[in-house]
Amino acid sequence: MIETLPTIAAISTAPGKGAIACIRVSGKDVYAICNKIFQAKNGKSIEEQAVHNLCFGLITDDGNVLDEVLLAKFQSPHSYTGEDIVEITCHGSVYIQQKILQLLLKHGVHLAKAGEFTQRAFMNGRIDLSQAEAVADLIASSSSAAHRIALNQMRGGFSNELRNLRNELLDFISLIELELDFGEEDVEFADRSRLNELSGHIAGVIKKLADSFEAGNVIKNGIPVAIIGETNTGKSTLLNFLLNEDRAIVSNIHGTTRDIIEDITSIEGITFRFIDTAGIRETHDTVENIGIERTFQKINQASIILWLVDALNKTSDIQKLAQKIIPLTGGKKLIMVLNKVDLLDKHEIREKEAVLNRLSPGSDLVSISATLQTHTDALIHKLVKASALSEIKDNDVIITNMRHYEALNRAYDSTLRVIDGLKNNISGDFLSQDIREALHYLGEITGEISTNDILENIFSKFCIGK
Repeated sequence: MIETLPTIAAISTAPGKGAIACIRVSGKDVYAICNKIFQAKNGKSIEEQAVHNLCFGLITDDGNVLDEVLLAKFQSPHSYTGEDIVEITCHGSVYIQQKILQLLLKHGVHLAKAGEFTQRAFMNGRIDLSQAEAVADLIASSSSAAHRIALNQMRGGFSNELRNLRNELLDFISLIELELDFGEEDVEFADRSRLNELSGHIAGVIKKLADSFEAGNVIKNGIPVAIIGETNTGKSTLLNFLLNEDRAIVSNIHGTTRDIIEDITSIEGITFRFIDTAGIRETHDTVENIGIERTFQKINQASIILWLVDALNKTSDIQKLAQKIIPLTGGKKLIMVLNKVDLLDKHEIREKEAVLNRLSPGSDLVSISATLQTHTDALIHKLVKASALSEIKDNDVIITNMRHYEALNRAYDSTLRVIDGLKNNISGDFLSQDIREALHYLGEITGEISTNDILENIFSKFCIGK
């Protein structure tokens, strides 16, 4: 516990007027300070109130009643910050919130900085740094997948993985360094075959965690889905349907969309970032050509590509466009969408579907009418399936933080040097150095090794009151 830190306070609920608001106060003097502005209906001081219970009373300013409130008391070390905490739930008037905060400041409380409550939880050993960062991710989560990953990390899923890795590395280095202590006696404490097996296992776990960042990044920021096709195929109509709003201009004039339109939405708990692109066609319009160039750039950046095909187009035109598009989709998930099928009979639809299946065997195909929204449920199903996020289980550890990803890659490189060193029978002092380097990078993630600059950068991105 760090005793010298001042008592801090902040409004922890969202800014503005509401039914109720919560003001959080944390620090060693919190009970004495809050006694100066709070009168409990049961007549007891805050020190006498039961822990983790709500107490009804009044907030007063020089004998004048400001508000009727509920006060909750949390006692060190069993609180969010690890310090004594009081949370005051008042009416949601902006005036009342600010007045209570001003009263606290008048009695010596400091205004909390962004993320300072969570930073104190870290400094007091309540959580490690990766768990602290998960708090911010949990608050920012906009889909069930992002929520699930952040919650698992906040509750220690990632920390447990790192703790196990560090313990294994510490066992590893202790045996190596024990040999160094008895170097003159030529004693071997570490079985080299066992060390090979252990280092391979550690490298595999670190690599698996680092590789999960690709999935974690799209969960956090949205899976990029490019909607591509020729002009006037219904791309903007489809985008508006997927977003459930009129985001793009819909017109039967060719080349209406000349720039990239992006927006995000959550479908079945998964965040998708849809990108409506300029229609692909031969044109002498300079601005439209720039939009088409950007379309091909977005194909490279997307994880999933929706190729919208006009069902009224000739087979030869579809084949010609496929020669441009399909080579660009290598390694990406392609969903071919035959649109405007409401204007064809069943025989014509089957013919066009057969052509598309021949052009890209193995790719998903769905026939829809974006205007009438027929069979769009089948498209949604294919999108969710293509995301592959449904395969992620609740207890899976997924990396979503670039800082963690970079540290894991460095730890992995250090572990590979250990494996290479064992293979080439290098001396134990060099092995020990590489192991210590791996331990260093894993410690950076949890905060066992950190600097003030790193901590300030992390916690400055939190909202005030958390």
